[in-house]
Order: sequence, then structure tokens, then C-alpha cells
Amino acid sequence: MTVSKKTLATFGSAVALVSMTLGAGAAMAQEGELRGNIRVVIGSTSTGADTYQNSSIVTDALAEKLGLNMKVDAVGASSAFRTLDRDSRGNTLMIFHDYAYLGYLYGVEGFSDIFEKYTIGPTVSINPGNAYLVPKDSPYETLDDIIAAVGNGETVRVAIQPGGVSEIGFSALKNAIAIEHPGQEDNLVAVNTGSQSDKNQQLFDDQVDVINGSVQANEQYTRLPEDDQKAMRFVWLTASQDTIEQAPEEGLGQTTREQLLEYVEPNVNVTMGDDENFTFDKEFFFIYNKDMDPGIVAQIDEALAEIYEEGEIQETLRASFFTPNFRPSGEASEHLQEKMARYQEIIDNIK
Repeated sequence: MTVSKKTLATFGSAVALVSMTLGAGAAMAQEGELRGNIRVVIGSTSTGADTYQNSSIVTDALAEKLGLNMKVDAVGASSAFRTLDRDSRGNTLMIFHDYAYLGYLYGVEGFSDIFEKYTIGPTVSINPGNAYLVPKDSPYETLDDIIAAVGNGETVRVAIQPGGVSEIGFSALKNAIAIEHPGQEDNLVAVNTGSQSDKNQQLFDDQVDVINGSVQANEQYTRLPEDDQKAMRFVWLTASQDTIEQAPEEGLGQTTREQLLEYVEPNVNVTMGDDENFTFDKEFFFIYNKDMDPGIVAQIDEALAEIYEEGEIQETLRASFFTPNFRPSGEASEHLQEKMARYQEIIDNIK
């Protein structure tokens, strides 16, 4: 069989092209870059709540920056961790919030020490809306009234979802009562329940005196007249003053930023002792498989740094009542470990 010089030349070019492609692929693998389809699992099963909304904003921006197909998958905490455990290639990433380590501190089944088992990626935003509310006709006008009542022997029932973000404010409040009114802290009683709608219903039915909620979920009820069974008012936002000050001036719904600032320090104080007050910012961050290539960690850090430098994502986040909060992986891990140690003290104090 005779092969023409033209055919040989074409074949040679093809071989060279394949070699170049393989070489580029090898270089990409060595650099640890993301490639292919990327699944971003989140620790929530809801596609309407803050974790999904926040994760979608960040993931869409990252996908566009890197030219990749990235999809958010709301699988829930346990499933997300299991899925992440099985994939060290970088094709599965995770976004979650402080419940990732609080669940471990509270001994929730299925939670491990994320700082030992996983690599912590960058923080991306804060949901500043974590709140505590009472009925609009409650005798407790302020959080100080609640602390004083419990200190005087009154039982105050608080609806929370146990084990995480919903409970940490309750724990801090109970710790503050133990400091200011030793021996009376057990008069603050947790009523463990499920979703936000479950907590709301407890308040509507007069089964509790206070609920954990959020600005996003509960602001609508604060607009109702006092004689409405569903009318509520805020008594405490756990976020720091600095975080709320970064919220849009118009706030959310009919509640302005200035009104929201009435419910954070220094207007509301929950002592931790030694002149330190408790605050809690609900932060969202990436979590990676421990064996994922460090090059991918660096790539995501660099891409997000550019995205936040450009500034458009900040406006998108603020429009959804999130506070932009980018920290690269190393800084984020150190910061979150400090938070975990701080909240561990509170939880240990009230055991």
C-alpha cells in the first residue's frame, strides 16, 4: 500500500496536534486547574433559602470567570459531606455556612471537625439577618427585659432549630444570663423545632415567648398591626454593627438599615464576660476534599479575588441582602477556627 507525501504530512500534523493537546492537558493537571463539569453541593435541601441563593450568585460568577459549567446542587448537609468525601479531583466542591462547624460543637450526628477532615476554602458573604423576635404585644420590649425577667425567675421559652446557627444565639443568651444572674439561666428554655414556619407557628399559637428567625423571613410580620395574631417585632440581630452598616440604606421591606441598627450592639448587648459582647455573623464559605490539588484551591482564590475586585458581585449580593465578605482560603480558615474556638467556650459554659 502506497501512502502519498501529502497524506504523511497530514498525519504528521495530526500527531503533532494531539501531542500538543496532551501536553497542554498534562500541564493543566500539574497546575491543578478545574476542568470539566463542576458540581457545587450545599448543606441545604431548599432551593429557596439563603444558602442556595448565595451559592448560586457566587457559583455563576465563578463559572463565567473560569469558562466552566458549574451547577449548584441542594442535597443537604450529610449528603453534601458524603459526596465531597468521594471526590478529590475537584469536580465536587461544597458551599455551606457556620453550621458546618457548629453542628460538630453541638454533637449533631454526621458532623465532623471540618478543620481536620477538609480543606477550608474562601469566605464569600454574610447573611446579616439572623434575628430573634417576640409577639408585637409581648411584655418584653427589649432583650434586656428578657434577660431581667429570666434573672428574676420567669420562664421564657425560645423556639430554635437545635444544633447550629439557630441555637448559637440562644446559647450566648443563656451564657449571658449565667454571668449576670448566676443560677437563673435554666429559666431560659429551648423549645426545639424544625423549619422557620414551624418556629413561627409556635409563636402564633402562644407556645413560645421568643423565636429565632431572620430579617428575610420575618420582616413581613413586623409590619402587621399589634392586634394581629401573627404580628412580631425584632428584639435582637446577632450580626455585628459593622455588618449591618454595610447593608443597603433602604434595608429590607419596610425596615430601614437605621432601624435594623437598633437591634445590634452597642444598642443590644449580650455579655460574654470580661467586657466582651457576643456577636454572630452567619458566614458562607467553600469546603474542599482534603486531597484536592492545592492548585485548584489557589485557582479559585485567584478567580474570586478578581471577581470581588471588579465589584459587580458586591452589588448582586447586596441586592439580595447579603454582605460581601471575601477572604482567601488561608485567611478564611484561620478566621473560622477562631470563631469555632470562641463559640466552643460559650457552649462549654452552659453544659
